[in-house]
Amino acid sequence: MAEPHEITRLLARIQEGDRDALERLIPLVYDELRALAHQQRRRSSSETLNTTALVHEAYEKLARSKSGFADRRHFLRVAARAMREVLVDHARAQQRQKRGGGIRPLALDEMRLVPPEQAEQVVALDEALTQLTTLDARQAEVVELRYFVGLTIPEAAEVLGLSPATVKRDWTAARAWLYHTLSEAA
Repeated sequence: MAEPHEITRLLARIQEGDRDALERLIPLVYDELRALAHQQRRRSSSETLNTTALVHEAYEKLARSKSGFADRRHFLRVAARAMREVLVDHARAQQRQKRGGGIRPLALDEMRLVPPEQAEQVVALDEALTQLTTLDARQAEVVELRYFVGLTIPEAAEVLGLSPATVKRDWTAARAWLYHTLSEAA
């Protein structure tokens, strides 16, 4: 994995218009995304989550993004959102297919991105997180980093520029709120 300061340095050079920096950054960013997706897969204990598919789709979302990344922390925050969007999009597609609508052939690496039995849960979580964002955006971001990217509390604290104790409190409060909200919806 690339050194955090190297990614930050390249991001700064890209913002200054250095095209060569972009060519050097792409492999570093891709490796970082792959490591994050692998952490998510390992922490979720899901054998059906396809790391490569998640990385490719999240990377494509990030590459299409018009805005740059201020630093490594900003990149990780945007990557968490991209991975969440990818997982939720696939869960919604599986729900549509389950209902018989919008059937399209899937590429081999897409087939196992979100297990069919978890599609409804992923969509429900996304809807609850959207609600939580309006109540406490920081707590919602902690959930994205912990759940969708698989960062530890100290890693999430570093990305958010907060103390680990604050992130732990936010994580605990967000989980309780999500549990209550998702239980009511069920």
